[in-house]
Amino acid sequence: MKVGLIIVVVVIVFISTMFYFVNKISFDKNSINKESDKKILNDNNTDFSNPERTPHYENSFPAHQDILAILPYDVVINFNFDLDEISEISIMNNDNEYGDGETKIENELTLRRAMDQTAPDGLYTVKYKACWPDKSCHNGKFQFIVDKTLKESFVDMRNQNIIEIKMSDISFKPEKILVSKGTTITWINDELPVHYVNTDPHAGHNYFHELNSRALKQGDNYTLRFEKQGIYPYHCSAHASYMKGVVLVE
Repeated sequence: MKVGLIIVVVVIVFISTMFYFVNKISFDKNSINKESDKKILNDNNTDFSNPERTPHYENSFPAHQDILAILPYDVVINFNFDLDEISEISIMNNDNEYGDGETKIENELTLRRAMDQTAPDGLYTVKYKACWPDKSCHNGKFQFIVDKTLKESFVDMRNQNIIEIKMSDISFKPEKILVSKGTTITWINDELPVHYVNTDPHAGHNYFHELNSRALKQGDNYTLRFEKQGIYPYHCSAHASYMKGVVLVE
């Protein structure tokens, strides 16, 4: 009886301790990110305006107020209602258009437009028109910043053909890496909790379709080769609020 009670107490203490540290990691990361974002905004002398969201808007990449270390190759906006072909995206900086090519519609629920890869650093305003099958349209907007000096905070792993990222302590290690085109990355789950490797945004997972793994149990791995220059943010869907990573490809 006493042995059973001791085991129960030990299990409760262990679970409580794990819960504390997981939440502490999340709090610490969010605090660091907020302070870092404030510095970047001050350095760029920039304030974000309020976003305007249309009916049926779900999420996007970049998200409003994102601060990126390199240009996204696409802007992606997700909705929960069918889009009409007259819907469109504009990507503006200082009255200049940096959208490249035509706006595309994927699976009737996603707007996608490529971004001009010669665009400069700065504040970008994404203006979009979301139209439904009855031809009614609504206008929305959000903003993000590109600041290439942020690449200095990434682990430089360029000129390495094969790289491993460990999933341990409810984190990706390393979290932020800079690699060369053609690099193959393998994610390995080193711990008991099941993890995922999913492209942003959550839960659309459709910025870079190829960057989506199955459930990875302890000892499982997932491998992907990166052929295109750009930024590739990702997360673990089981711990989406704080288990995040970024791959920059040059």
